[in-house]
Amino acid sequence: MHVALIAMSGVRAANPELTRLGLTLPGFVERSRVIASMPTLSLLTLAGMTPDRFEVSYHEVRDLTEIADLPACDLAAFATQTAQVKDAYALAARFRAAGVPTVLGGLHATVLPDEAERHVDAVVVGEGELSWPRVLEDAERGRLQRRYTPGPKEFDLRNSPMPRFELLDPERYNRIPIQTTRGCPWRCEFCASSILLVRGYRMKPVDRVLAELRAVRRIWRRPFIEFADDNTFVNKRHAKALMRALADEGGVRWFTETDVSVADDEELLALMREAGCAQVLIGFESPTAAPLADVELRRDWKRRRFDGYKRAIAHIQSHGISVNGCFVLGLDGATAADFAAVRDFVEESELQEVQITVQTAFPGTPLYARLARDGRLLDATAWEKCTLFDVNFRPARMSVEELEQGLIELSRDLYSAEAKARRKQLFRETRRGSRPPRKPDVRAA
Repeated sequence: MHVALIAMSGVRAANPELTRLGLTLPGFVERSRVIASMPTLSLLTLAGMTPDRFEVSYHEVRDLTEIADLPACDLAAFATQTAQVKDAYALAARFRAAGVPTVLGGLHATVLPDEAERHVDAVVVGEGELSWPRVLEDAERGRLQRRYTPGPKEFDLRNSPMPRFELLDPERYNRIPIQTTRGCPWRCEFCASSILLVRGYRMKPVDRVLAELRAVRRIWRRPFIEFADDNTFVNKRHAKALMRALADEGGVRWFTETDVSVADDEELLALMREAGCAQVLIGFESPTAAPLADVELRRDWKRRRFDGYKRAIAHIQSHGISVNGCFVLGLDGATAADFAAVRDFVEESELQEVQITVQTAFPGTPLYARLARDGRLLDATAWEKCTLFDVNFRPARMSVEELEQGLIELSRDLYSAEAKARRKQLFRETRRGSRPPRKPDVRAA
């Protein structure tokens, strides 16, 4: 039996003006390329759980026009982001018309299984590892269930299978994902990450992470690793053990996502640098304090950390680790003045890299529920606008047009060749020690 794993990938804006201006928005274009050139770890992981009696192939789909002929298979298993789910449904229809059963899992299918069931033969809810063996057995017998729900069980990362990295074309990908943790202790209103799939925070044993790294290095001589985590350094004991182990491996360069508390631990920062950390992505969300109120729903954690943002950036970057600061435009407390505030924050903090997005109501999030309840969604099922760049809601303190134009103009400023070169030069000087990092103005922080 041949199982085709279909990864719907890539990012493209639905807004035609953003698409038209693509070449003038290099930050948008480059981020899209990075995502498109990184394989889908969930499918590679399921491939690693698939018994040898099955033939498995991996296929990347960035645009439906690329698929002239469907891959020959007996089962098509899809993974997709919300923005590409309608394309996934359309491609699944082609497989079904050809007599090939289809299965869909992931975040979108988990929060909207009834919708997904209308388009595929089987829906996997929750963590895929818990249901995949049953899916394969049922498919082999020709008795796929409509829905697979694992119940209260959680997947133990100590049992993580080895992803099938060998299914990939080594020339096609510039970043290779490895997961070291799963989950996040914070509950941000807009977050559509694995907190919708999992409860709590789990860590993969260090020896299993190293085994995956070594498997990658047998294929790619000098890979750049992206840790596919929501928040890597929550458990400092696990984090430090992992950093020491990575340092012993030698020659590993990697990127990950974390929260600003990483700046609190001097020992961890030193270990991260020794272990090959090139950059950390941190969600600062806003350059001003007011819009952060109640973004994090449990302890208002984002707002409470705001006053230390600039000091944290300076401290992390003083260790030679660049910070990619993320900002969400259009939060309810934000006004049109916040576009200039983002620009000023980036300059004053000397962030090496910056990522701007617009507030996006992903299905299943508290934000989606609130905006739907308040009648502020422009189109409740416009999943193709869940790109992080398209506006699909009515902002509280500006117009839709102001938010869209603010994104475009701020992108031009932040991602101009001059602005990018200046940020890189400042970070390069800091890393080499030829210039101390600017001391942030505490009043401005």
